[in-house]
Amino acid sequence: MKLLIASDIHGSAYYCDLLIKAFEKEKADRILLLGDILYHGPRNDLPEEYAPKKVIEMLNGIKDRIFCVRGNCDTEVDQMVLNFPILADYCVIPVKNKIMYCTHGHKYNENNLPPMSKGDILLNGHTHIPKLSIHEKFIYMNSGSVSIPKENSRHSYMILEDGVFTWKNIVDMIGFNKYLLK
Repeated sequence: MKLLIASDIHGSAYYCDLLIKAFEKEKADRILLLGDILYHGPRNDLPEEYAPKKVIEMLNGIKDRIFCVRGNCDTEVDQMVLNFPILADYCVIPVKNKIMYCTHGHKYNENNLPPMSKGDILLNGHTHIPKLSIHEKFIYMNSGSVSIPKENSRHSYMILEDGVFTWKNIVDMIGFNKYLLK
C-alpha cells in the first residue's frame, strides 16, 4: 500500500487542493492526515486562501480514502462537517516488522513517548517542521506542514511505499529527504 502522509492543512483551500493533486499524481492508495485540518489556531497566521468550507468539500469528496488522527485544533464541531473519522488521538499502522504510532504530536511526541517497542516509529505533525531522528530506542518522523511551514521549512508531505519514507515539497512534489526502514 502506498500512503501519502500530511499534516496541518489549517483550513487552506489552496494547499488542500495541492495535496489532493499530489495524492492523485502519486497514485497513493490512502491519505493519512495527522490533524489540524480546518482551523488555523490562535498561534498561526491565516494560511493562504483560508477557506475551511472549501477544504471540507474537497476532503469529503475523497472520504473513503482518508485515515485521520485528531490535532489540537480539531474539535467535535469539525467532526460534524467532515464525513470521515477525525477524533482518534492516534492510530497504529504496521510497516514491515515495525509499528508506526501515528499521532498529531501535541500529546505524544519525541519528548513524551507512547508505549512503543524498540525500533518502532513515532510519526507526528504539529511542529510544522519536517524531521527525521534516529534514536537508540525509536525512530521519530515529522511530515511538516502542508500549509504553514515553520523555521524556513518547505510546505511538505511524505510518501510511504515499500518501507521507504520520502519527504516532498507539496508545490513541486520533489523529494528532499528519504529514509529506508530496515
